[in-house]
Amino acid sequence: MTDSQETAAVVPAGVTTIPVVDVRSGMFGGSGSGDTSGYGGLIRTIEMPAPTARPFGGWFDEAADELDLALADDGLSLALAVEHVVVDRNEITFHVRAEHLLAFVSRLRDEPALRFEICTGVSGVHYPQQAGRELHAVWHFLSITHNRRVRVEVSVPESHPHVPSIVSVYPADDWHEREAFDMFGIVFDDHPGLTRILMPDDWPGHPGRKDYPLGGIPVEYKGATIPPPDERRSYS
Repeated sequence: MTDSQETAAVVPAGVTTIPVVDVRSGMFGGSGSGDTSGYGGLIRTIEMPAPTARPFGGWFDEAADELDLALADDGLSLALAVEHVVVDRNEITFHVRAEHLLAFVSRLRDEPALRFEICTGVSGVHYPQQAGRELHAVWHFLSITHNRRVRVEVSVPESHPHVPSIVSVYPADDWHEREAFDMFGIVFDDHPGLTRILMPDDWPGHPGRKDYPLGGIPVEYKGATIPPPDERRSYS
């Protein structure tokens, strides 16, 4: 991919994005407990890569064309199934609409020209500043046949955090979806057994979310008591 293709990122018609998702201060970007790192003056702007226009470069265009043809058999197209595509750091991410996720990943797996046989799991991400798109589910797929990787991302609001389960297509995603549910509260519809996997069943809230209280308990270490993180002194 050439430098000109890498910098040809534009926002397609009809796509609304929030490129700046956060402005963080301190070493870890924590809030509500004071700066315990001593780096209170460190300010960082967190930006999302902008959508990328065609041509994407390399095999990315071939994959996009194959997906477009394959989705036509489901009465869809790439433009209908995908909100936008991001090519960044020589990686491609398809931001898929939740209602078309199952059709999309089925084609990723089954089309001979694609053959993404392996899903390495799903991760949850929480962007509290993205109103209406606070929760993201992110999958990584690997094609052993063609030695390629793609990322698929679905965004949903906290008020309705529902995403289709892909366990019927990629059974190994079972426990990964349970972890994303446990930590972030993303509900994977039609999962065969969507229960917590790390926290107790009656645990309040979802510890992976950025607005989850830091909390903690005092720890005694060689006669000295270390307070929980949210009670430690502030250096700012």
